[in-house]
Amino acid sequence: MSDALAEFRAAGAILEGHFRLTSGLHSDTYLQCALVLADPARAARVLTPLADAWHSQGITVVAGPAVGGIVIAYEMARLLSVRAIYSERENGPMRLRRGFSVSPRDVVLLVEDVITTGGSLLEIRALLEASGARAAGVATLVDRMEKPWAGLDLPFRAALKLTPPTYAPEACPLCQRGLPLLTPGSRHLQGPP
Repeated sequence: MSDALAEFRAAGAILEGHFRLTSGLHSDTYLQCALVLADPARAARVLTPLADAWHSQGITVVAGPAVGGIVIAYEMARLLSVRAIYSERENGPMRLRRGFSVSPRDVVLLVEDVITTGGSLLEIRALLEASGARAAGVATLVDRMEKPWAGLDLPFRAALKLTPPTYAPEACPLCQRGLPLLTPGSRHLQGPP
């Protein structure tokens, strides 16, 4: 994990300030995974050890949520020599679009850039299992959960474990100090009309 931390630091991907995370929680630290993934060689250095743990698990598909999970799904799938897909929000819930599908023959590795609460992955798992696929495990670039995730009964691996403090918006000391709130994630992006 120290190698992954060094890669994040070298990419300038550990930001400090006052941030609204995709989960809705606030934090003084934001991990901008896109800066790590922008360099294919750096992405491979960080994700290869993570992919190595899944080679013998019979994975047939790697799936992540758009936007943060797209590059990770692709790179993990490339490293595992399997297919990559991603889900997108369509009027709220996650959906498979763009011709992506899974079948009961598929064994899926769920991936994400950063996991704080795990809500997106629970949605994707339900979506894929409704089509008969079997979720085999979860891999993430960054695990920033403060305590182990009780909501997922799957093997779990992270390239990097960091737990900067998070706050409910109504109890955020950064809000109370009047610091400007930034929302650098992609959850609230609006597509074309």
